[in-house]
Amino acid sequence: MSKPRYRRVLVKLSGEALMGSGQSSIDPQFMAGLGQELGEVNRMGVQLGLVVGGGNIFRGVSGTTQGMERTSADHMGMLATVINSLALANALRTLDVPVVVQSAIAMPQIAETFVQRDAVRHLEKGRVVIFAAGTGNPYFTTDTAASLRAAEIGADLLLKGTKVDGVYAADPASDRNAERYDHLTYGEVLARQLRVMDLTAIALCRDNGIPIMVFSILQRGILTAILNGESRGTLIEEHR
Repeated sequence: MSKPRYRRVLVKLSGEALMGSGQSSIDPQFMAGLGQELGEVNRMGVQLGLVVGGGNIFRGVSGTTQGMERTSADHMGMLATVINSLALANALRTLDVPVVVQSAIAMPQIAETFVQRDAVRHLEKGRVVIFAAGTGNPYFTTDTAASLRAAEIGADLLLKGTKVDGVYAADPASDRNAERYDHLTYGEVLARQLRVMDLTAIALCRDNGIPIMVFSILQRGILTAILNGESRGTLIEEHR
């Protein structure tokens, strides 16, 4: 097996991705396949952190449009990410992959409380670390949480798994002719207001020199391909 290109990475998954092609909040078949792929990354010797959204269960911003107070709605969204994190951890444990869930909100009965040095120690010992509950603060997205955790653990790459195979100039679902980008700079993403991650998340990665790869999590084997150096999505970094 060739040596992976990256030593430590953080993978950000949308909550909607866990639905797979089904209608349930969490698709067991998709989760099993995802667990196998993440387990393969772990066996490659890559130190792996994960952040998963909660949009398949509850999205805080959506709650505010229905008249909910923003802080309460965001806390509900954070709890949705905890549910997804526990489901993902279960999928990995089923495959005997060592995994730890750390939560930004203290809930010691079901997860460790996030401590940066403990997270790094787990990674160094070959454990997958799933970071739950976002940043623990309202008004911040899980994209920002992913960028923050990537910086805190010293990740070499932030991988954002979506349902599309990269960044497009327009929504490819509604515009078949939308241009797909292979390579972008942080400045281009910010200037063009491309809907990759929120602006705070992009700025955090830029300021900490963390490249971002946007890819389709629905393509099996794509994580190992990317970590072996293949270009399989849109790479965002300081210079082209």
